[in-house]
Amino acid sequence: MKLLCLLTLSTLLFALRIPAADRPNIIFILCDDLAQGDLGCYGQKLIQTPNLDRMAAEGTKFPQLYSGTSVCAPSRSSLMTGLHMGHCPIRANREIKPEGQMPLPEGTVTVAQLLKGAGYATACTGKWGMGMFDTTGSPLKLGFDHFYGYNCQRHAHSYFPTYLWNNDKHVELDGKTYAMDLIGRDTRDWVRKHAGGPFFLFHAVTLPHGSFEIDDLGLYKDKPWTKLQKTYAAMVTRLDSEVGRLMDLLKELKVDDNTLVVFSGDNGASFAPDSEVGKLFDQAMGGKLRDFKRSLYEGGLRQAGIARWPGKVPAGRVSEEPWAFWDFLPTAAELAGVEMKSKTDGLSVVSMLKGGAAPKREAFYWELHEGTSLQAVRFGDWKAVKNGPAKKIEIYDLNADVSESKDLAAEKPELVAKAESWMKAMRVDDPNWPLVVKKAGNKKAAKKKP
Repeated sequence: MKLLCLLTLSTLLFALRIPAADRPNIIFILCDDLAQGDLGCYGQKLIQTPNLDRMAAEGTKFPQLYSGTSVCAPSRSSLMTGLHMGHCPIRANREIKPEGQMPLPEGTVTVAQLLKGAGYATACTGKWGMGMFDTTGSPLKLGFDHFYGYNCQRHAHSYFPTYLWNNDKHVELDGKTYAMDLIGRDTRDWVRKHAGGPFFLFHAVTLPHGSFEIDDLGLYKDKPWTKLQKTYAAMVTRLDSEVGRLMDLLKELKVDDNTLVVFSGDNGASFAPDSEVGKLFDQAMGGKLRDFKRSLYEGGLRQAGIARWPGKVPAGRVSEEPWAFWDFLPTAAELAGVEMKSKTDGLSVVSMLKGGAAPKREAFYWELHEGTSLQAVRFGDWKAVKNGPAKKIEIYDLNADVSESKDLAAEKPELVAKAESWMKAMRVDDPNWPLVVKKAGNKKAAKKKP
């Protein structure tokens, strides 16, 4: 044991001496409400995504990359803090009028703070949604040197806004300019400025979240589809183009070989599998993934995970090892040689990204408080879902039944008991997030959130 402790300490001290030149740039591209099945590299046949398909071919796909939960703000909070929903300070979308969401509280430690402390330049572009600039949740107070885009999720519903934010300053617009053009340009300008590295970019693209608006239907203009179907397809392809421009810039600047790029969505699709959009584009992938946004079944949680880092992340690989948003903070910390002093629920996946084994863990945990409180836990290949405090626990074998179609709870009482134990042990009670049942007629609780 003494030898193990000494080796661990030696490894840590060595890591803390990683010179800046050997620390990779880190980019996390987080899109909004994308279904795993929307991308060609995940089987999509009708929507064109050549840049993301190429990124997958040049890197590794992670079909079992899990979001923090199945709506925006808490999922992003998990990504930034390294905490799952049992400990995360934000566990649902909570609007604040006239603009903003419930902020991350005082004392929150983010991946941006850790990386900034290690000498990284840091930026967030796109959508924040974790606190306005006059609150403790401002990105500028949580480790980001630069911000450009939408702070508020509600504001981000408009793709032709009358203003955006440049740091904490209003940028007035004419309401006719497609916001992604401005956000993309600012993102690339920032990368050019900091190409000497190391840098951390959290590029939180709003596409393809609703409202569903696009300035050019492009390839889909003459398709025999509905307007919504054409618009959605064009938004996904615009997302793909944005990723392509950023990846091309990394090559132009000759920094792509020293840059880890991770791509994911923040939660499941906006559309039910049998809906106008979900059905045409087969977002459920032939029934493979059950349900969508605001659900804790796989269709609400599994993301179209891709990682690319030439020479480090194996090309053309598909890894079915599960990992989750709360693993990103310890992963980034290891890459940067940062000592973590704050609590994290995550485990570094650096070895797995490079083609090695996944870290050993006991369980993954999720909850959600959009009306009736939901809970889910995965241990091994077993997945338990509880759709409310008064509901029975459901048990699924993800190895044999990834579509979660056969509830095995009646046959596996020992697994029900184990899941119930995990659901109690993996959460800390918080007055903001009690486990509740939505009361009938409670319109406020039932209202859809961004």
